[in-house]
Amino acid sequence: MNRFLTTTAVIALALAGTHVAARAADVKEVQMLHWWTSGGEAAALNVLKEDLAKEGFAWKDVPVAGGGGDAAMTALKAMVAAGTYPTASQMLGYTVLDYAEAGVMGDLTETAKKEGWDKSVPAALQKFSVYDGKWVAAPVNVHSVNWLWINKAVMDKIGGTQPKTFDDLIALLDKAKAAGVIPLALGGQNWQEATMFDSIVLSTGGPEFYKKAFNDLDEESLKSETMKKSFDNLAKIVKYVDPNFSGRDWNLATAMVIKGDALVQVMGDWAKGEFVAAKKTPDTDFLCYRFPGTDGSVIYNSDMFGMFNVPDDRKAAQVALATATLSKSFQSAFNVVKGSVPARTDVPDTDFDACGKKGIADLKAANEGGTLFGSLAQGYGAPPAIANAYKDVVSKFVHGQIKSSDEAVKQLVQAIDDAR
Repeated sequence: MNRFLTTTAVIALALAGTHVAARAADVKEVQMLHWWTSGGEAAALNVLKEDLAKEGFAWKDVPVAGGGGDAAMTALKAMVAAGTYPTASQMLGYTVLDYAEAGVMGDLTETAKKEGWDKSVPAALQKFSVYDGKWVAAPVNVHSVNWLWINKAVMDKIGGTQPKTFDDLIALLDKAKAAGVIPLALGGQNWQEATMFDSIVLSTGGPEFYKKAFNDLDEESLKSETMKKSFDNLAKIVKYVDPNFSGRDWNLATAMVIKGDALVQVMGDWAKGEFVAAKKTPDTDFLCYRFPGTDGSVIYNSDMFGMFNVPDDRKAAQVALATATLSKSFQSAFNVVKGSVPARTDVPDTDFDACGKKGIADLKAANEGGTLFGSLAQGYGAPPAIANAYKDVVSKFVHGQIKSSDEAVKQLVQAIDDAR
């Protein structure tokens, strides 16, 4: 289907659903725009729906499929332009700040003070959920992207061990290839490719280099030999994908690993939600390792519920949503299912599995050690225009439209300069 027509249809459906909801007489309704449409994501969202139902609030879903959220944000832009604000929208860092600057976000400060969010939410998240001294979004979780997800049965079959270096990872992928298994499950969409490249850059250059290049946007780092080597490493790893990877959704790539059709996926920890939904257990059915060379660092994003400036008769529902979202019980129950870790630092890891416990410990250490970095691919390293320019260059390189690492570095520097 024509991409323009697809996007237009999505916007029209979203607008229609939201417009009807906005006119509804029942103001005890939460209208939520989101892109959580995979099995694991839907299961996690049900935790929130059930919590709000206990408070007497109905749920109005406005789902817009697409793992990177681009289609959902296009739909949101149309809704805001039409004045049909949802109660809340799933959003990522700089997008929250953009809408806050535009003056369309609500004010959750009274609720935040009552609930003590400033003491429990990490400063890195408050940077994106507080604007001009006012809380405008409720952080739902902390995802980290520098993970490997491995099918344990396939790993055992090929005699593989945890890769500690990038070269170890290539050797492991070679073993899978020799055994007739697809080594690397990847979806050929720009956000997936760039998310993997985040980890490759951190692995290749180390924490200080990643911060300079992808958070500080230091031009010397962006055009350095280290960045060129990072693209060389990307070229090495994408040779291990199957021929049908182009356009594949991320959760379908995860399913390849779950089924044993592929050995490994490089993906954020939302992938674990798919394993959980499939009734799989860490260390028994699958393995979770930090991308080799990135131990001690966490590249993060955080799903946030951006709260819009809705009419007074809809604010009670909004406050209920915000309060439920940052309650300790929800933060635990939701993130156990979602694969992420709590956005509050005071939630115990009791109910989390082995991967979740590691994720919580890693986040704490990275937060305290200064190695917690915003993901450029996921909207936390730089504003959306720069992130989109980055994703575009990485994807062109993966798909052969950029022929060399030298040219990729040149185009990356130019694209980021143009987007500043």
